[in-house]
Amino acid sequence: MKRLVLIALILVPLACATHRPDSAKSKTTPGHGEITLTITPNPVLANSAGGSAYDFPIDVVVKETGGHPVTIDRVSANVYAGGGIPVATESYDAAKIQSLGFATTIQAKGEVRYHFDPRKDVPDERLFSSVYGDVRVEGTDDNGSRTSTTTTITVKKK
Repeated sequence: MKRLVLIALILVPLACATHRPDSAKSKTTPGHGEITLTITPNPVLANSAGGSAYDFPIDVVVKETGGHPVTIDRVSANVYAGGGIPVATESYDAAKIQSLGFATTIQAKGEVRYHFDPRKDVPDERLFSSVYGDVRVEGTDDNGSRTSTTTTITVKKK
């Protein structure tokens, strides 16, 4: 279980997610703020750093596409082992996101970009072939309307 939690930690820092057109789901109200999530590379590539340590370089882009400023309220990740067995859930509210040094406000038609390169210990390489999940970003626009987007998470050993 500890090993799977380590994999989950890899996927959570605002989410090592893979954006695929068929796997992204947004919920918004027409005429209000809307957000999309893109993460590159697709899939996230685990680079060996020696021994059981791996680097997971990713770029995260959250865009506002509805024409209204949006404040990010929460980012959460759910990680599953093969067969859909829940392994871990992690959630960051706006205060936690800001404490990490990231912006939580997106201007109308704007975007925020984050770069992560976490190094994590992965003692069992077989986990790379069976871990997947989803990342959800939730926000509120300047009119108080809720918006969210969800995308699929994948990880692959380089």
